[in-house]
Amino acid sequence: MTGKNYILMIKTTRFSIGKKRRQFLINLFAYLVLGIGAIATIIPFYWMVATSLKSIGEILQFPPTLFPHELHPENYLIVFRLLPFNIFFKNSAIVSIAVTLGQLFTCSLAGYAFARLRFPGRNFIFLLYLSAMMVPFAVIMIPLYMIMRTLGWLDRLTALIVPALVSVFGTFLMRQFFSTIPKELEDAARIDGCSYFQLYSIVLLPLAKPALATLGILTFMNTWNDFMWPLIVISKISVKTLPLGLNMLIEQQAMKTPWHLFNAAGVLAIIPILILFIL
Repeated sequence: MTGKNYILMIKTTRFSIGKKRRQFLINLFAYLVLGIGAIATIIPFYWMVATSLKSIGEILQFPPTLFPHELHPENYLIVFRLLPFNIFFKNSAIVSIAVTLGQLFTCSLAGYAFARLRFPGRNFIFLLYLSAMMVPFAVIMIPLYMIMRTLGWLDRLTALIVPALVSVFGTFLMRQFFSTIPKELEDAARIDGCSYFQLYSIVLLPLAKPALATLGILTFMNTWNDFMWPLIVISKISVKTLPLGLNMLIEQQAMKTPWHLFNAAGVLAIIPILILFIL
């Protein structure tokens, strides 16, 4: 080996080691930032679970305790004794599942039509439809309430389900995803004799599982946590949803908020969403 080749090999080795070291430092910094973000995200959830297992006296202590001195799992049983949370869970589950399935169907159909079908004024209609996202809910809240009252749907789960079966955001999301699917698949299906609905249900819809999963999770979470609209149209306890039940738990104690019970109810409320994310 000549001296020149030896020097070149040493320089190459040093460059490779330096590159690996820089990459290691970059990865270390990235994981450090992500770790800090993860801890900052987990702390509120841990605090809610820890508070749900404390007594009200320990919660009001200062400085606050990081770990419960004495566990009180009976707080979860007290929640069900004070209010019919099983009914609230059932109502929230019915509304959330119905709205999620409805939006997956209507938004995927509308997104398919805007992305794949050719008809006059398609882009203009889509932009006009998209502009509805800019209208705040407070603007349509009163007219929507009057419609529900005229139809006799007040204090019924129908008032929570039917108005939410269509979503502008969901249509936009599905339209954008369908637009990315190669047109050759559509041409091949048309040559094989597929109708428009067969093309939608057999060819395109199975490919849209990532978009459907995203829309389903977001829709279920937003519906499960919705508070304002159910507060307006629902007054009977038998048809109240979980957020309204949590609010009732606070209203029962006029002078002192039962934070241990409220956090126990909060833990129970987020379990279905966590299960959905895991699935």
